[in-house]
Amino acid sequence: MMPLESVPIWVIGTAIFLLRIVDVSIGTIRTIAMVQGHKWFAVVLGFFEVLVWILAVAQVVARIDDTPWLAPFYAGGFAAGVWVGMAIEKRLALGRYVIRIISRTQSPDIVAALRGRGHVLATFAGETTEGPVNLLFVSARGPQVREVLDVARAVDPDVFVLVEAAMEWSENVYPAPHTTGWRAVFKKK
Repeated sequence: MMPLESVPIWVIGTAIFLLRIVDVSIGTIRTIAMVQGHKWFAVVLGFFEVLVWILAVAQVVARIDDTPWLAPFYAGGFAAGVWVGMAIEKRLALGRYVIRIISRTQSPDIVAALRGRGHVLATFAGETTEGPVNLLFVSARGPQVREVLDVARAVDPDVFVLVEAAMEWSENVYPAPHTTGWRAVFKKK
């Protein structure tokens, strides 16, 4: 086994950069999981986040006097990790969302299309400065948000949509289509 002192410093810098990407990405997902109530998932992620962080920071602290330019590798890994973490979260799409859809003319068709795909929604009459509109509220899991938006926009290209993260929901009152496969792991609170 090669001693760490004989490893080229650029290799150590690259390792620090990659370790920071991993730990910050895990931290981003952990924070989102924690906010959305996935307690045990957040705890497990927190353990691995700190484990990887210790490996990265130990390399920087041990060599900061001799090679201060390892700090940009550390900082760059942090910045890249934030971006990677957000991209991963978007793919995982943890949690549940409320989608508000506002259509002037096509609401009945949007309702029929969404209900035909198994989505539960509520409709309301509303009014804007330009006249009456119909409001639809749809509760959807993260992976279903894109489908709901695509269906609404296919029926009415001029539809207005607003997507918000739901902090609490009552699944037993209005059941939505069930998540299957690996995404079902994230369903439990």
